[in-house]
Amino acid sequence: MWDPQQYEHFRDARKRPFFELLARVPVSAPRFVADLGCGTGDLTLTLAERWPGSRLSGVDSSEPMISEALRRPAPAHVRFELADLARWQPDAPLDVLVSNAALHWLPGHEALLSRLVGLLAPGGVLAFQVPANFEESSHRRIDEVRALPRFAPALASVRRGHAESLAFYEAHLSGLGLSVDAWETAYLHVLPGEDAVLQWLLGTTLRPVLAALGPGEEQAFLDTLRPLLRQDYPAAAHGTPFLFRRRFVVAVRPS
Repeated sequence: MWDPQQYEHFRDARKRPFFELLARVPVSAPRFVADLGCGTGDLTLTLAERWPGSRLSGVDSSEPMISEALRRPAPAHVRFELADLARWQPDAPLDVLVSNAALHWLPGHEALLSRLVGLLAPGGVLAFQVPANFEESSHRRIDEVRALPRFAPALASVRRGHAESLAFYEAHLSGLGLSVDAWETAYLHVLPGEDAVLQWLLGTTLRPVLAALGPGEEQAFLDTLRPLLRQDYPAAAHGTPFLFRRRFVVAVRPS
């Protein structure tokens, strides 16, 4: 379902939130680190550079993404694993658990976060970032096309991404005894190229939708969506402005 090459479009814009998240992680020399939803592994390797003394696991549920990660030269203390993100179990309690733009694909964040906290060592850090633009025009237009009689039956079971509020994340994690730093950032990207917002969405949001439709209906879906996105996101001479919100959480378990 996931296409590493398509995901790498707008690579710099997708990388920036990861580094902004990582900058707030207050750990200098962790022993055990995991990147949950590691994708192609390029950002996982930056964790290896920051913490060269750690044992680092990059985990993803997409076989194409993990295959791409395994092709990258990596130090001996880094390994990549194909696994269900909601069920993955580390070999040892984690000092740092990072997840960049992955947890929004998983349901039940209350139970999910409780489980992830349970994977942390005393003093361990859970740091994650999730998109928070699910009510923006881009996603509302996808929902509008999904609901059309031609596409709705095939897409009835395709889960939509979801992020809880910052207040929810703070309340739940502090209720588990963690110290929580949570914030939201709005990025105004100016995307190059034709149908730039559609190209952005093809890297992430649209992947499960198109996979469920199959090749026969995939093009029809895109042909229906494309003019709606052009209407809502008109291109300017210098590119297409695209506002994108993200939520960040860094939570520290007591020592």
